[in-house]
Amino acid sequence: MTDVLVAGGGPCGLMLANELGRRGVRCLVVDAKPGTAFNPQANATQARTMEHFRRLGFAHEIRAQGLPPDHPTDIAYFTRYAGHELALIRLPTAAEATVRIKSLTGSWSAAELPHRVSQKFVEQTLRRHAQSWPAADVRYGWTLEAFHDDGSAVHATVRPTEGGAAQQVRARFLVGADGARSLVRRRLGIAWGGVTGIQRDFMGSKMFAVYLRAPGFAAVLRHPKAWMYVAVNHQRRAFMASVDGVSEYAFHAALRPGEDAEGWTEEDARRVFAEAVGADVPVEILSYGTWLAGHALVAQRLREGNVFIAGDAAHLFTPTGGLGYNTAVEDAVNLGWKRAGVVRGHAPPALLDSYEAERRPLAERNTGFARRFADSVGLFSALPELEEASERGEAERLRAARHLDRHARLEFDIPGVPFGGRYDGSPVIAGDGTPPPPDEPNAYVPTARPGGRPPHAWLEDGRSLFDTFHTEWTLLGLGPDAPPTAGFEAAARELDVALGVVRLPQPALRALYEAPLALIRPDQIVAWRGATADGAHGVLARATGRQP
Repeated sequence: MTDVLVAGGGPCGLMLANELGRRGVRCLVVDAKPGTAFNPQANATQARTMEHFRRLGFAHEIRAQGLPPDHPTDIAYFTRYAGHELALIRLPTAAEATVRIKSLTGSWSAAELPHRVSQKFVEQTLRRHAQSWPAADVRYGWTLEAFHDDGSAVHATVRPTEGGAAQQVRARFLVGADGARSLVRRRLGIAWGGVTGIQRDFMGSKMFAVYLRAPGFAAVLRHPKAWMYVAVNHQRRAFMASVDGVSEYAFHAALRPGEDAEGWTEEDARRVFAEAVGADVPVEILSYGTWLAGHALVAQRLREGNVFIAGDAAHLFTPTGGLGYNTAVEDAVNLGWKRAGVVRGHAPPALLDSYEAERRPLAERNTGFARRFADSVGLFSALPELEEASERGEAERLRAARHLDRHARLEFDIPGVPFGGRYDGSPVIAGDGTPPPPDEPNAYVPTARPGGRPPHAWLEDGRSLFDTFHTEWTLLGLGPDAPPTAGFEAAARELDVALGVVRLPQPALRALYEAPLALIRPDQIVAWRGATADGAHGVLARATGRQP
């Protein structure tokens, strides 16, 4: 018996285990793999994800992982890594990020900045924290084989991956966070919507991935080291991210028409790497394989009865912008507090209807942004003249530099993507009729309009405003003349809502939120704002799924 069975121990499943475990909701996580990821996989944690890690108390642990604190996080574009540099976008190191964040305003006013860290390190931290909760049982080396939803509970069969006796599990809910080839999604018969098989010179069709160790790589560079290296030439398009800041790299090369990498060997991996570098570098191959780019897919449904899907089981991205893993984490954040409320009897089952209503449009939005980024870089044609030592070559490199400089800012300076996602139209958001801000990747307009991330500010004592929020619901009373909050406090007691009141007298905060009262959900989303506590019972009832 468990409250929630989670299939999949990647970032989504582990984040959900943390959200449930910290609330005392029993959950069992099963994953066929022997442990967390060996391969680097995703390599960028967006600022909003870091804010959620901060909310759970371990953002500092994540920021200490991956690259050394002073290692560059720049993205550099070359003809080949040992060749001409075409464009460069500079980003703060991990050490600089913790200092600069306190002085940033406008689009980048935040509690945390992004962090460049391999998913393999993030998963280790998420697993460690999930397993610290008595209510969370995390089992790698276990496979979900079958399940049946009888309307009141889900009955599932799980078995040790290496063989052994099957176990029957009865759970109130099942969450399929079991990846792109999700057993859960397939058994539910949920089809994909969107597009796939998008063809581009780069970030379209088949890609060849190599996890490698090359201690001598930095010696062949003619320019300062970066975090990500992108090769743009007629022969071999590729990108490579530093994993540990020392010698390990995650390398991904686009296959050319007619190439079939399924039978490639370590020697082929070395050959393709050398083509992107433009020089011979001794390499130790740690792993290699193929994957398919060109996806912009979202499942047509995210729920059937007591069974839900999330993460890569619910949406597939081309990885430009690094949005897949971050969208998956926010799926878990959204579902976690709602699932906990229903299991603990603090909210009706109807609250869970808002999961699909909120997260599916966000997945469509984010896959759209990722496709836009992939088109920008992947549809750029690298002509043979790009590497010529001639006037024609100089002109072609200038053309490439101008395009890639614009592209780098489009893909990597994106506060609007993580901060600007909204749940407008959600049945549990009390909208106030004000117009939404523009939804663009490279700009974010802070607004307390219900349905979005609360505007951020740093307080005089050095704390983030978000650090004052309670673990569940928060009512902000802002400004020197904030109205009484007794109506909300009484409604919270009546409706069994864990509500904390935070009073902050600063006029600037009142102006930032454009209202003296704001109701913040457990996932740090504005559910309502207003001038008085009149109608508090209705606001809380709606926000917790008790009334339409």
